[in-house]
Amino acid sequence: MKSVFRFALLALVLVIVAMVSALTAMRLAIHGQEVAVPPLVGLSPAEAERETSGLGLQISIERQYYSPQIPEGRIMSQLPLPGTKVRRGWQVRVAQSLGPTRVQIPDVTGESEHAAELNIRRRGLDVASMAEVPATGIPPDQVLAQSPPANAAQVLAPKISLLVTTAAAPQAFVMPSFVGQLLGSASRTLQDSGFKLGNVSVAPPPVAPADAANLAAPGAPATPPPATPTTPATPAPQPTPASVIVSQVPVAGQKVVAGTTVSFEVR
Repeated sequence: MKSVFRFALLALVLVIVAMVSALTAMRLAIHGQEVAVPPLVGLSPAEAERETSGLGLQISIERQYYSPQIPEGRIMSQLPLPGTKVRRGWQVRVAQSLGPTRVQIPDVTGESEHAAELNIRRRGLDVASMAEVPATGIPPDQVLAQSPPANAAQVLAPKISLLVTTAAAPQAFVMPSFVGQLLGSASRTLQDSGFKLGNVSVAPPPVAPADAANLAAPGAPATPPPATPTTPATPAPQPTPASVIVSQVPVAGQKVVAGTTVSFEVR
């Protein structure tokens, strides 16, 4: 019994020793691949490349800014910061100095988008971003504002953001009902509201009761019309301001925009 107990205790000790050894080896393997990020500010990109490649790190120039303190072409900031522990193969992101500001920010407000972009690039600048805003009373494709403004001092980046106008969306309405109104008053209402009067036609006269009876009985012999003396053809009736509207297109309740053409049928 004692020998069994000793054997079990020995096996447990061996298992614990093996686990501790594995954890220690894993910890050494992980931390053995870590390096400290070197200081890169003030170095040239070539110098920074040599500093990082020897440690198994990579360097990426992601931004460029003006700086009165850091000479042109030198690194002015880095991430991660110096001394940070990272794994080999990590990418160190840096910003490069453009030196002191030497370019004057032009005033491109009021110019078209294309003209403003040409003006900016001709001065060695770039367009950072471009936003659009609908504007009423201002022509579309026109620079409404810029950032930084013209002749700005202490400019950080050689980029200008623009705010450009676009055509305002037409105002939407719900078509009212003009049925039962006089043509003259409905026409004035349309014109005052920014709509157009389209085709106005006269509705055909209602079917007489006798004719309706003949139409309602298919196959029945048609009742001949009473003989009437020959008379000259009567001219077709024409709509007048006093005509009453009996139908409309677009119909009432339909969504329309300003400038829509509305047609009527009147009696």
